[in-house]
Amino acid sequence: MAAAATAEGRRPEAVSPQWAPPQHDLAGAAAGLGDCEDTPVRPLCKPRGICSRAYFLVLMVFVHLYLGNVLALLLFVHYSNGDNSSDPGPQRRAQVPGPAPTLAPLTRLEGIKVGYERKVQLVADRDHFIRTLSLKPLLFEIPGFLSDEECRLIIHLAQMKGLQRSQILPTEEYEEAMGTMQISQLDLFQLLDQNRDGRLQLHEVLAQTRLGNGRWMTPENIQEMYSAIKADPDGDGVLSQQEFSNMDLHDFHKYMRSHKAESSQLVRNSHHTWLYQGEGAHHVMRAIRQRVLRLTRLSPEIVELSEPLQVVRYGEGGHYHAHVDSGPVYPETICSHTKLVANESVPFETSCRYMTVLFYLNNVTGGGETVFPVADNRTYDEMSLIQDDVDLRDTRRHCDKGNLRVKPRQGTAVFWYNYLPDGQGWVGDVDDYSLHGGCLVTRGTKWIANNWINVDPSRARQALFQQEMARLTREGGADSQPEWALDRAYRDTRVEL
Repeated sequence: MAAAATAEGRRPEAVSPQWAPPQHDLAGAAAGLGDCEDTPVRPLCKPRGICSRAYFLVLMVFVHLYLGNVLALLLFVHYSNGDNSSDPGPQRRAQVPGPAPTLAPLTRLEGIKVGYERKVQLVADRDHFIRTLSLKPLLFEIPGFLSDEECRLIIHLAQMKGLQRSQILPTEEYEEAMGTMQISQLDLFQLLDQNRDGRLQLHEVLAQTRLGNGRWMTPENIQEMYSAIKADPDGDGVLSQQEFSNMDLHDFHKYMRSHKAESSQLVRNSHHTWLYQGEGAHHVMRAIRQRVLRLTRLSPEIVELSEPLQVVRYGEGGHYHAHVDSGPVYPETICSHTKLVANESVPFETSCRYMTVLFYLNNVTGGGETVFPVADNRTYDEMSLIQDDVDLRDTRRHCDKGNLRVKPRQGTAVFWYNYLPDGQGWVGDVDDYSLHGGCLVTRGTKWIANNWINVDPSRARQALFQQEMARLTREGGADSQPEWALDRAYRDTRVEL
C-alpha cells in the first residue's frame, strides 16, 4: 500500500476548512431548551403518506424487530464495562449529575445553487472542492475525498471482519409482529385508502410495500396474491371496503410466509459489515472520521458518538429500493442511539440520522448509481411516485426515470441532510426529498461505505446522552473503549494492495 495508508503512527490530519458555518441565535436556542427537561417530541413530518403517524406505527411494529442497532450494542458495552450489575441502565441514570448542558446549534452547509463549487482544505497540503448537486435535498459531492489506497484498505478490513446479508424485515418474526399490532381491519383499510374513496387501488397498496416480509411488491405480485387468497372476486385489481373486510388476514400471512422471496425481490439485496472508528481503531479509520468531522463542522461529541462506518457490497444484481435514512420521531418512538439514557418507556425505536456521508470505494463496471427520484421537484406528493405502472422507488426497473443519478467513482463522497432545519439551530421535519436508492448493478461489484451522523430531534435528550457518555469515558479511562469491534485488532495492519 502507499505510504499514506500504511505509515505507522501517522496522526490524523489537523487543518480547518476555509468556509465558516452559518450563524445562529444562540440565546434563542438555549431558551428553547430551558432547564433541559424534555418536552413531548413533536412529529417530524406532516401527517400524510409514508410519514403519517398511523402508517409509522404499523411500520415500526416490524422495523423495531430488525433494528438491533449497532449503537445499542455500543452503548450496552459502555454501560456494562466495569459494572457487574445485570441491569446497569437505571443505576447509571440515577448517577447523572444535574441538568445536561445546552448544546450549540447544528451547522449546515449552504447549497447556494446547483453546480456551485467551493474550495475547502480537509487534509494537509491538499484542496478539495465541494459541488452542490441539489437543493432539495441539500446534497453535495466531493471528488477525491478518499484516496485509492484508503478505499482499498476499507474494503480489505471489511472482508477480514466478514460481511453479512443485509435484511429489511425478518420473515420468521413477521407473523408474530402482526399479532402484536393493535389495529382493526377497518382502521387498516382507512390507513391504506390514501384518497379516501372507499376503494383500494393498486398504487395505494404499492405505496405501503414495506408492510411485507421484506419483499418488494409489484403490481403483478399484488394481483397474484389477490387471486391466491380470493380477495378480489371480480379481478379488477381494486378492493372495496367490503371485499377488504371479507378478506382473512391470516390467509395473507400464510401466503407471504409460503412464498419465499428471491434476492432480486427483496427491498435490499446486498451484504454489509460495520467498522469501528473510535479511539484505538486503525489510524486510517481514525483519519477518515476526523476528516468527516472537519467537513461537517459539527461538534466532536456528536460525530464521535455516531454510528460506526457501514461498509456495503452489492454484487451483480444488487440493489436497494428508494428509502430515507432517518425515521420520524413521534411520542411512541425514540432514537436508537439515545434510548439507553432517555429513562423513558416507549414501544418503538428508529434511527435518527441528521446527515449521511456516503463514500464510493470502487468504480462500478455497470449500473450502481445512487438515485434521488424527486430531487429538486417543485412539490412532493408520495402518491405521485407511482403512476401509470411506473414506481419511481423501484431501483431495479425505473432508475433511469429518477431526477438525479450519481455515478459511483472511487474516492468520491456525497453527503446530504436528512432533516430540514427547525429555525432554532436544531433538527426539523424529515426531508421527503432525501428519498434515495441504489440502482441495479448490471455488471461487476459495487462497494460503498456510509458514515451516519446521529442527532436526537430532542435537543435535551441529545445533551443528556452526550453528558452521560462523557461521564462513562471519564470513569472508565483509556480502557472504556468497546472491545466488541473486531477490526480494532487490525489497527496496525500493513496490507499490500
